[in-house]
Amino acid sequence: MNLKQRQKAPKADIALLLEGTYPFIRGGVSSWVHQIITGLPQYTFALIFLGGDRTHYGKQQYTLPDNVTHLECHYLMDTEMVGKPRPRKGNKSAFAAQKCLHEQFKSGTPVEPDILHKVFADLGQKRGISREDFLYSEESWEMIDEHYRTYCTEPSFVDYFWSVRIMHAPLFQLAEVARNLPEVRMLHSISTGYAGLLGAITSEQRGIPFALSEHGIYTKERKIDLSQAQWIQDPTDQVSGTLNEQLGYIRRLWIRFFEALGRLTYQQAGPIVSLYRGNRERQLQDGAPEERTRIIPNGIDPARFEEARAARTGDIPKVLGLVGRVVPIKDIKTFIRAMRSVTSVIPDAEGWIVGPEDEDETYVRECKELVDSLGLSKQVKFLGFQNVNDILPQLGLMVLTSISEALPLVILEAHAAGLPCLATDVGACRELLEGAGEEDRALGTSGAVVPIADPEATAREAVRLLSNPQKWHKAQKAGLERVQRFYTLDSMFSAYESIYHNAIHQQGRSA
Repeated sequence: MNLKQRQKAPKADIALLLEGTYPFIRGGVSSWVHQIITGLPQYTFALIFLGGDRTHYGKQQYTLPDNVTHLECHYLMDTEMVGKPRPRKGNKSAFAAQKCLHEQFKSGTPVEPDILHKVFADLGQKRGISREDFLYSEESWEMIDEHYRTYCTEPSFVDYFWSVRIMHAPLFQLAEVARNLPEVRMLHSISTGYAGLLGAITSEQRGIPFALSEHGIYTKERKIDLSQAQWIQDPTDQVSGTLNEQLGYIRRLWIRFFEALGRLTYQQAGPIVSLYRGNRERQLQDGAPEERTRIIPNGIDPARFEEARAARTGDIPKVLGLVGRVVPIKDIKTFIRAMRSVTSVIPDAEGWIVGPEDEDETYVRECKELVDSLGLSKQVKFLGFQNVNDILPQLGLMVLTSISEALPLVILEAHAAGLPCLATDVGACRELLEGAGEEDRALGTSGAVVPIADPEATAREAVRLLSNPQKWHKAQKAGLERVQRFYTLDSMFSAYESIYHNAIHQQGRSA
């Protein structure tokens, strides 16, 4: 979408800043975004989608609701320069402000407002630091060279130099996106990272209210990704010690970069929303001001699952279901290995893996090969993407073996459909199964929590629930009551309507 088209785009109430999710990826955060848009039809939305490599995104997965008035997409890997490089001096005061910014990052203190204002105002500007200045100027070279000599401990200068350039190149694209963003009354980012930084830049430049919602903690997830990334070549990795000691300098540099983006986002955003207590505590550790943080759990409409509840027979199906994408973070392999132990006790038990298989073809193949190697081809079935309402009545237990989750909607949906759950001790899973507060805990457990990557514990708890109708029905009752009391769409919509109303009213008064 070109600039002329953007200028013609209708004004929207809220710009949703979306990194790698809606409307091109299904499930998870994308489902939540679609819920918010459709559940608050009184507001109009502009969607700003940020992706990496454009080839990683296929066709649009969602039909946009009528209250979406604008969509634009930007791919941050599109950083190819046009024209021949030319030497340039660079703006000394602009680079000095950048240096102050980096020093304040290292100290862990909030960035001073005047420094932040200058850095954001200079970014991508000819009279500040243009992209060409960053790539080719003497000031840029001297800054990179000084930082390498002062802080770098192991890689060659060439590795350090190109890492810094690759790391910072998307920032100039974000600055351009911020300048050309359609006119809106407020900003709402669904993560920190690049989307959060876009919100921080735009909010600072235009004085627009800026809210942040985090489903997972972006910096934590990037740290996991970067610690395993094959494209980063560490000269020497240590065998023992803390995680930071095991990681090479370039990996740590990337991690610190995303930590810095998170702190900048927290500094500019308010409110800062998390889904559950554990994530709020992590936000506070990462620099979020406590007074601006709040918890708004995800919600569902329990009435949507009345037919699924009614479709249940008196028997408990000996079917374990895992509903989710077939990707490593869902740890499908632990589910498969657990099924081997389950079927040794309950021979007629089945395991259904229900979810899209197009995101990581290599991992899907490995999972199917594991099924064959364990002799489970008749017991474990890959069903692909399905209507979850059709699947839930046929299950006896919902199972999540994920190594990372936020507040998984699939547990809420399972409970609303009268289905107990078994989940790893990640994200809000323990709160969803055992209760988050005194009143909630009094309802009883609605399933069982097991350690990460422990097939035997997973199998043991699955057998215990499926083999004991009294425990199963007690868990079923607790789960349904928990959802109906504490995790409804109405309560979630009410909380976000309040955020939007207050921000837009504030913007109207200051206009």
